[in-house]
Amino acid sequence: MEIVLKNTKSKYLEIFSLLDLDNIHETFKRFSSIKEPLEAKIFAVNEKISSHQLSKLKNHFEKINVCSLCVYSNNRDTILSGKSLKIDSAFIKEREIKSKLLLFNSKKIEDILHKGTVRSGERISSNGNLCIIGDVNPGAIVSAKKNIYVWGKLLGIAFAGKSGNKNASIASLCLNPLQLRIADVIAIGPKDKPKNCYPEIAVIDKQTIIIKPHLIENLN
Repeated sequence: MEIVLKNTKSKYLEIFSLLDLDNIHETFKRFSSIKEPLEAKIFAVNEKISSHQLSKLKNHFEKINVCSLCVYSNNRDTILSGKSLKIDSAFIKEREIKSKLLLFNSKKIEDILHKGTVRSGERISSNGNLCIIGDVNPGAIVSAKKNIYVWGKLLGIAFAGKSGNKNASIASLCLNPLQLRIADVIAIGPKDKPKNCYPEIAVIDKQTIIIKPHLIENLN
């Protein structure tokens, strides 16, 4: 099944596949810090989902503050399961489901420029590069398939190269994060606050995240 998760302002958040309903805790763990109300849409093509499985999925959605849940499927048993749990469920043809998914995918924003502070509990995700003009506070999560640039203080969690790109990087004017992740490599931020702030960049070197001064070459 495919799940579309977005905020209530109708801005695209994320589309992900859920193949194993018996092991979904880790899948939803990354959304647990989002405090704003979310909308979720489940698209199941030729897939029978029991009321027990859907109930388990619904419970996980409630834990991440999903206020609206819909099921779209061309399987009548799946629709009946949804309705038995009082979930808004609609039977639509396979071609219509794929058209809806294609529409959501077409709305994906590649590079994102965010102006302003990213506060605790907020999450910003980009399907390309992510550039933030402002601070990323503790408790905030920023992620990108490519690189992350913070024109301010990075104090929260940053995840670059989320599609597995180990050449991605995380740069900030003041790099003091709770956690950094690039592809599948994770590093915990320092306990002591830095005395001085200057531009730094985090990259992967020999399967380890290293932080070094971010030098901008003079093009003249």
